[in-house]
Amino acid sequence: MKADAAAVPNDDTTTTAWWSCKSCGKDNTTVAAGGGHGGGADDGMVVDYRGNPVDKSKTGGWLGAGLILGTELAERVCVMGISMNLVTYLVGDLHLSNAKSANIVTNFMGTLNLLALVGGFLADAKLGRYLTIAISATIAATVRSRSRTHRTTHLRSSSRGAGISLRSAAMQGVSLLTVDTMVPGMRPPPCADARGAGAHLRCESARGGQLAMLYAALYTVAAGAGGLKANVSGFGSDQFDGGDPREERAMVFFFNRFYFCISLGSLFAVTVLVYVQDNVGRGWGYGVSAVAMVLAVAVLVAGTPKYRYRRPEGSPLTVIGRVLATAWRKRRLPLPADAGELHGYHTSKADLAASPAKTNQTSAAPAATVTEVEEVKMVVKLLPIWSTCILFWTVYSQMTTFSVEQATRMDRHLRPGAAPGGFAIPAGSLSVFLFLSILLFTSLNERVLVPAARRLTRRPQGLTSLQRVGAGLVLATVAMATSALVEKKRRDAANDGGGGGMISAFWLVPQFFLVGAGEAFAYVGQLEFFIREAPERMKSMSTGLFLVTLSMGFFLSSFLVFAVDAATRGAWIRNDLDAGRLDLFYWMLAVLGVANFAVFLVFARRHEYKQPAGTAAVVVAPAAAKDGGAGEEKEMDDFVVVKEAVEGMDV
Repeated sequence: MKADAAAVPNDDTTTTAWWSCKSCGKDNTTVAAGGGHGGGADDGMVVDYRGNPVDKSKTGGWLGAGLILGTELAERVCVMGISMNLVTYLVGDLHLSNAKSANIVTNFMGTLNLLALVGGFLADAKLGRYLTIAISATIAATVRSRSRTHRTTHLRSSSRGAGISLRSAAMQGVSLLTVDTMVPGMRPPPCADARGAGAHLRCESARGGQLAMLYAALYTVAAGAGGLKANVSGFGSDQFDGGDPREERAMVFFFNRFYFCISLGSLFAVTVLVYVQDNVGRGWGYGVSAVAMVLAVAVLVAGTPKYRYRRPEGSPLTVIGRVLATAWRKRRLPLPADAGELHGYHTSKADLAASPAKTNQTSAAPAATVTEVEEVKMVVKLLPIWSTCILFWTVYSQMTTFSVEQATRMDRHLRPGAAPGGFAIPAGSLSVFLFLSILLFTSLNERVLVPAARRLTRRPQGLTSLQRVGAGLVLATVAMATSALVEKKRRDAANDGGGGGMISAFWLVPQFFLVGAGEAFAYVGQLEFFIREAPERMKSMSTGLFLVTLSMGFFLSSFLVFAVDAATRGAWIRNDLDAGRLDLFYWMLAVLGVANFAVFLVFARRHEYKQPAGTAAVVVAPAAAKDGGAGEEKEMDDFVVVKEAVEGMDV
């Protein structure tokens, strides 16, 4: 099905396609379909670090993308080394309740991913992806760089300072957390030293300045990681030319390898770092995280001459605001009698933003350009799918909170029934099965599933991004049903007879494995979907939009925990899991997962993908010449019409 056409008055707001206008400025730049940086005239928007047109033999490709993957690997070691074992510190050392500890973790992860939207906005509006990744943390660094980041030719002179800025910012957040865990005054006294004596001691919970220091440390880390998360995948895809068939195929595998590096870094964090935190000291464990963040910046800056850079093209939020405001002002204009004059069957009101004002209007606001209207419509078109992706991350958050708490009440010895003094797997390290599953299914996707699907569907990407997302949602729902069954078995064993029974912690492996498999599909599918489907000028922001699904998923988990705890008066989620009904909470998430998947199917079947780069068709015609001859020369008079081909999506 063909996408809609859009038309604008041929005045100061007239927009032509950048590949048909050699002298157009950046305000007249339209969007290229597909991922990467396109090709042809788009090369003017993609330059090397000196600001010159890129030499594809010396920049980009796997040469630049490989260094970006290394940056993401180090960043994952830092963030996951903090988040995956945080709940045991909150419950065991700060003596907070299970519900409050879970919400602190999910609020931290939710804020981290929400700040990624800010990072994407800064990259698209002013700084560019590279400098946003490098600076990322402090307002002072951002302000200091504003005057010299609008031109790519200054990358050499500013990259060293940017690297130092992020080093100090990253070190600041993780160092605060290191101090918080090492200084005795930042923690309440152990339960044995609490007030009272005898068999029923009351543990004193952390409060006041102790919690303030913890929050300051966590949210500084969140600010530092947010800018990197929003831009690193988009910056990686910039290293491939979507108009080159060979590089287009390589970009398909980049997303899988990008997530493979995420999982590899996470795997190191939940094994080595969690062990160090539990057996050597949390200060040492978080110190390793700080070093990892410094290495991330060092790897990024080392590759400065090897990257391809897309110039920032203005604030996407400004564009969205202008289009919506213009459409609102023109909401009373009558719709054209001919529906073909509209630019989209589902956003006809937005098309009014690009329609010319009536001649008897003396002070009408200027129309938005065709490109701006089409970009906003492309973003709006993503929101239904976006909303159905949120619940997956609510399910995922349970693997970092309640599943870890379950493990603390299970037999974690490698050989069940072993002597109490033997080696026990740290509770946070059981999430290793989550990341092993991700690594396994990411490899299977690239080596088995994608080639098989490519042969069956004859699509270069094999499975579509929506098919990947759908598979992830199904696996997440099955994981919650499995979690409910395992929790009931654990609770029954703990309460059986005299209450001494403990089942093996390896009963938790299936739920970790299923969520990991689901994430291998859902993460890659969502990332590819948002980057490919969003306007090219808003790619970093679109990555931030994807990361906001993670944020909303974590915040939704916090809300559900709060609501369930209040509605059941603490009966489901208790400090003593053996006396609670966590299994019912898991069943609730499974039911929500079924309903969410049904809604996803409806939205997915209605969605239409953009065609790959190079297939878009641009038609330019004057408004007055509707029946001109085939060979007749026409002078552009009133309108420029841009059409973009799309194809229906099988789900």
